[in-house]
Amino acid sequence: MAFLQLIDCKTRRYDDMDWLMDRWLELTEGRRTATHSVVGRDRARSDHYVEIVEFPSYEDAMRNSGLPETNRVFEEMVALCDGMPTFTDLDVVRDEQLDKRTVRRFFDDIAVRGDLALVDELFTSDYRDHDIAKTQDTTVGSDVVKEDVAGWRAAFDFEFTLHDQVAEGDRVATRWTWRGTHHGAFMGLDATGRVGEMEGVTVFAFRGGRICEGWWTYDLLSLLRALDIVRL
Repeated sequence: MAFLQLIDCKTRRYDDMDWLMDRWLELTEGRRTATHSVVGRDRARSDHYVEIVEFPSYEDAMRNSGLPETNRVFEEMVALCDGMPTFTDLDVVRDEQLDKRTVRRFFDDIAVRGDLALVDELFTSDYRDHDIAKTQDTTVGSDVVKEDVAGWRAAFDFEFTLHDQVAEGDRVATRWTWRGTHHGAFMGLDATGRVGEMEGVTVFAFRGGRICEGWWTYDLLSLLRALDIVRL
């Protein structure tokens, strides 16, 4: 079970605190067990800070606390604070990365199930699309998504297998495998009944909770070989 530690402190020397945290990262490289750290400043009190540190488990957090560098940096941190920092230990009972959930809804509900009405909910109206299979580098508008999905669904009965998703900032990267049966016209070729497969990565950028830009990279050549469109 993932574990979070909340560190609440007051300091008028945040620049020194920030340097100290960077120093701790350098000293514990390769041995620390913390996986994610976020520091927030109270909008109502500029000297009030809260740090949230994530660990794979409580036991990992205890091992991290046992590092001699952690103890030394903590003592220096206390000297920078106005009073003793407080700690709150939390077991994670729910962890939902909302942008990743939205991306999964695109692949499952829009692409595979064909719910095109959902496009306007998940994508901005000025969505920008970059696709290696298109001669034009960028196409604009949520209707592009509807047209692309409708075109692929008319040509193939397909499914996506999502292997990995990584979220950072306003972007989500998804590594996937596409597998489809050719049952309609595609690139001038009538239905063949052949099965094709491609691997690819899609990166979506978000604005205001909706997808505003996408980059598609995939092994189209594998599909063209399977359909006997190209022979290489």
